[in-house]
Amino acid sequence: MPLDLTSDVVTLTAALCDIESVSLDEGTVCDAIEEALRPLGHLTVTRLGNTVVARTDLGRGERVVLAGHIDTVPLTDPPNLPTRRLPSPEGEVLWGRGTVDMKGGVAVQLRLAATVPGPTRDVTYVFYEGEEIESEHNGLLHVQQQRPDLIEDADFAVLLEPTGAIVEGGCKGTMRIDISTKGAAAHSARPWNGHNAIHDAADVLNRLTAYETRTVMVDGLEFREALNAVSISGGIAGNVIPDRCTVSVNYRYAPDRSEEEAVAHMHEVFEGLTFEVTDNAGGARPGLDLPAAKAFVEALGTEVVAKQGWTDVARFQAMGVPAVNFGPGDPNLAHHDEERCPVDHLVSAEAAMLRWLAGAPEVGA
Repeated sequence: MPLDLTSDVVTLTAALCDIESVSLDEGTVCDAIEEALRPLGHLTVTRLGNTVVARTDLGRGERVVLAGHIDTVPLTDPPNLPTRRLPSPEGEVLWGRGTVDMKGGVAVQLRLAATVPGPTRDVTYVFYEGEEIESEHNGLLHVQQQRPDLIEDADFAVLLEPTGAIVEGGCKGTMRIDISTKGAAAHSARPWNGHNAIHDAADVLNRLTAYETRTVMVDGLEFREALNAVSISGGIAGNVIPDRCTVSVNYRYAPDRSEEEAVAHMHEVFEGLTFEVTDNAGGARPGLDLPAAKAFVEALGTEVVAKQGWTDVARFQAMGVPAVNFGPGDPNLAHHDEERCPVDHLVSAEAAMLRWLAGAPEVGA
């Protein structure tokens, strides 16, 4: 069934959710989004795989990106679709897969694309595939690789991931390293014939325990770093002195550090030890000093905090576009069997974005 972009944001969210789009199966919902946007004469629409990019070209002084992924995690058993609109002690909710993560945000994007033909800033709308699975499937990555020109001219971006309707600026970087210690195997009854690699891992754990994390102000927001062991493995049998041990460490670093600087810092912390970097995704600055960001925060009139995790705003950072997270729904209910979004979150998120984008055009624009 075609999407009706003139319907209210709650009805549109339900319609989007009722088109199943588990990761790698986004074709049907992408078709529906493309078909709904193509007739809008104020937009230039481009499709890459199952990702749609729609742009205004009004010659405004700034360009902003509004982005949201169109895939979901798998349905529950029994399925948590079709959507249902239900009463709750906190007010009416829309229940079902995707209502939080993140078709509510996508519905807000579509409503804006359809109802604001002359926004105060030029807008690039991105509806992308493959966010919930391995990075190689991510539609933002595909745009970055194949058509970066569609995004790189933007001054600011908003990722409409669920944030409980507050603004979360930027995000921290995340790196994982494996630190290995090497010993010599021997019978556990005669340990003097070998060397215990697990015991040597105490040095790693002691450094982690003694480590003092940074709290850093970036663009006016406070990011708290974290450095933790997340797994440890070693040993082959209950009667063998282990000859190898590996401690996996996760470093969550503030966006004032680059990926290379984060690696260099780990060399400082674990000087004299051998480690392998198994994953490293840089963070993103909020860019709250930029005019578009200031106007966004002022228009929303809501709390602004630092994003302490990692999101796709980092992909915008890699393209030179500062970004924030803002969207309807409680992120604690994302992927939950009881996934549900308050109706008033959807309505208020749309209203907030309208305050930002539907004012009077710039003089001379």
